[in-house]
Amino acid sequence: MKILIVGLGGVGGYYGGLLAKRYENDPEIEIGFLARGKHLKAIQENGLTVVSETGTIVAKPAFATDNAASIGKMDYVILATKSYDLSHTIEQIRPCVKNETVILPLLNGGDISERIRLLLPGIEVWDGCVYIVGRLNSPGVVESSGGVHDMYFGAENGSPDKLLWMDNLMKEAGIEAYLEKNIKTIIWKKFIFISVTASLTSYFNVGFRDLLTDDERRKVTMSFMSEIVNVAKSENVEFGFDVVASTIKRIESLPFGTTSSMHSDFEAGRNAEVETLTKVVIELGAKNGVETPTYQKVYDKLKEKLM
Repeated sequence: MKILIVGLGGVGGYYGGLLAKRYENDPEIEIGFLARGKHLKAIQENGLTVVSETGTIVAKPAFATDNAASIGKMDYVILATKSYDLSHTIEQIRPCVKNETVILPLLNGGDISERIRLLLPGIEVWDGCVYIVGRLNSPGVVESSGGVHDMYFGAENGSPDKLLWMDNLMKEAGIEAYLEKNIKTIIWKKFIFISVTASLTSYFNVGFRDLLTDDERRKVTMSFMSEIVNVAKSENVEFGFDVVASTIKRIESLPFGTTSSMHSDFEAGRNAEVETLTKVVIELGAKNGVETPTYQKVYDKLKEKLM
């Protein structure tokens, strides 16, 4: 069984590293990496070092390359790139996708799986998301901190035997994986938090908790949450709990001074996930007849910042 991890940053590096380490000497399972540049060279020469709260491991994949066409067809592909790279990533992996290949995306976004299905029609695409604080420290070295490494995945119409197989594979590797029937609700719960906080920390140029400590910022934040929850409901997402209260509680639990990766990208002058974390809410709202004026105002400002 051949499994390809695409994107070896904090997310893909952590989970891919645990998988490669566990199955390093297993003749039945090959874990491979698709990476690039100095990071790839370091992995090829010395393996991938994963630093976490439980210790440090060095994982040596069955193969590591920047050329998907050279590795043959994969049984499973786990995507852990930035969402703005999605179209490029799909084109990159297309040579190693066969009719039976399963795609598991771990990207931030509310419509990631649907977008992949449009790009790879007929291929089984699951839904997935993670809660993890991870980063690429240096070429060949990724680090996870904070003690949270939860992975959720599932598929409404996925192959039950393949889903169970992947669940067992993950758990055997020491990954805190959860196979969920209501995966769409879990995806959207995280997406609401990510979309609101990433967009607004970037818009106001503040940390997470500062969104709620000022009357004007709090007003915009509440309006933002109202709009995205209405969009989620228009997409037939059922929460069964107060998702707004849950999101506020999570924001308030974060340390002062911490911020989103989108905000960090803006500060560093890098590309940011504005299209997939902000604009997509406007697009889904338009599709379903839900107005999103606050999202539109914030998106317009963020686009100006990127220019």
